[in-house]
Amino acid sequence: MNHIVTVQDAVTAFADFMEPTNAELDVIEQEMPVILADVDLLDAQITTLDRAPSEVDERRIRRARRRALAARVVQINQTAAASLPGGAA
Repeated sequence: MNHIVTVQDAVTAFADFMEPTNAELDVIEQEMPVILADVDLLDAQITTLDRAPSEVDERRIRRARRRALAARVVQINQTAAASLPGGAA
């Protein structure tokens, strides 16, 4: 006779209490410009994996890299401004 056993971790892995909190969702939303800029950079880099990059490809990668860095600078400045006492930046 074979016994049917449920695996507790598999059953509770997708339980409601495992959802992200509102605070975690807010942090993800604040980081979304950086995430999207990184996705654009990766997309530009992936397109050149199987061939030599053309001049247009190189420009696209440079622009995507600049946007990713700019998004990080904005995020860092926002984080620094929020953490300073008295609202001074």
